[in-house]
Amino acid sequence: MEWFTAPEYWMSRLVLQKALAVIYLVAFLGAALQFRALTGERGMLPVPRFVARVPFRQAPSVFHLHYSDRFFAAWAWTGCAVSVALIAGLDGQLPLWGGMLLWLVPWVLYLSIVNVGQTWYSFGWESLLLETGFLAVFLGNDEVAPPVVVLFLLRWILFRVEFGAGLIKMRGDECWRKLTCLYHHHETQPMPGPLSWFFHHLPKPLHRVEVAANHFTQLVVPVLLFTPQPVATAAAALMILTQLWLILSGNFSWLNWITIVLALSALELPGTAPDVPAAPLWYKVVVFAVAALLVTLSYHPVRNMISRRQVMNRSFDPLHLVNTYGAFGSVSRVRYEVVVEGTADAGPHEDSDWREYEFKGKPGDPRHWPRQFAPYHLRLDWMMWFAALSPAYAGSWFGALVERLLENDRDTLRLLRRSPFPLDAPPRYVRARLFRYRYTTWQELRETGACWERTYVREFLPPTRLDSVAHKS
Repeated sequence: MEWFTAPEYWMSRLVLQKALAVIYLVAFLGAALQFRALTGERGMLPVPRFVARVPFRQAPSVFHLHYSDRFFAAWAWTGCAVSVALIAGLDGQLPLWGGMLLWLVPWVLYLSIVNVGQTWYSFGWESLLLETGFLAVFLGNDEVAPPVVVLFLLRWILFRVEFGAGLIKMRGDECWRKLTCLYHHHETQPMPGPLSWFFHHLPKPLHRVEVAANHFTQLVVPVLLFTPQPVATAAAALMILTQLWLILSGNFSWLNWITIVLALSALELPGTAPDVPAAPLWYKVVVFAVAALLVTLSYHPVRNMISRRQVMNRSFDPLHLVNTYGAFGSVSRVRYEVVVEGTADAGPHEDSDWREYEFKGKPGDPRHWPRQFAPYHLRLDWMMWFAALSPAYAGSWFGALVERLLENDRDTLRLLRRSPFPLDAPPRYVRARLFRYRYTTWQELRETGACWERTYVREFLPPTRLDSVAHKS
């Protein structure tokens, strides 16, 4: 048996590659369907404006060379097509070098999108997809067994994802150390799912057990990924079960799904590997060169991970080759939501006919039960959650959102669940108000049918007309 490869991971590699290609497809599909309103030529944060002030070396992207909405759409849909080809197994029909080049294509395509995505693409799972996708280039295809070095580098990513998240919890909010964070988390998380209400109402002792189990999975189990089998498989399986629990409890885009993909690198799945020749010398040289590069670049995330001032979700190079991760270092005790309303009345009075815009994922109408969207990423809905935490998160784009609503911009309205105004009759004024939301009790749910109860807090944005927004911009 050749020392460079691990034939026993043949099936694990196959499932890992298919699953990663599906996540690529979801990411490109989201980019294709949402970009015009977010980063298009008339978007809230236009790409042309960004590339005019940020040099290529800081954010490498094809869109520094050329940008138009049509070109971006073609770029994103090309990513969808390549992802489908990878799901169908086209990489396995090509020579080894051809399969590697095919896996390189979605990485290059998505890197160009992320690097000009600005606030809308500032989430940790964007870098996680790029870091994982880059390593997938070197996993090989049907001409060679999975290389051990690449499998261990994938586990190294998983270790940093989980261990980093565990450390930042222990260093952050005291409720993690007191095992009480889940008293609040399911209610205050960015985008609740259809089962989140029920998770919130689990007995508090069970919440404490959940937190303790989370600490064990994130601070102890990751070390076992680098132990011999079957211990590594058991560790990976436990991580996968934990991620499935998180998937049931909320909408976290593809964060949980790609963590499961990474765990497959340590999982020995049953299946007979075909007889394949030894890996060619050039392939070994390339793999070891890439491994040396990534190990060297790992200095910065390791230094961050052991630092008392650990930060979450940061890239240390413009190619997102090695990054640091983490989530929920602090947990909100109270949920706030920004409710956006419009009126067609001539004057913006309190007794005017104010009609509420409904978003697809974020809480709005107290009777509207949350839906499952993950792994699809509703970028505007996520940023609305941040806006409710602090207006500073909305400073760069919220005014543009209001302007597009006052114009009844079709691309922006497609990001919403429902607009209360017909396309040919836009509102005269739009305002935003801050509400406090809480889950209803079992009794309240039976009596009212509402899963949320909300209370007005304060004005977030006063009634605004189109000419006043245009003047400010």
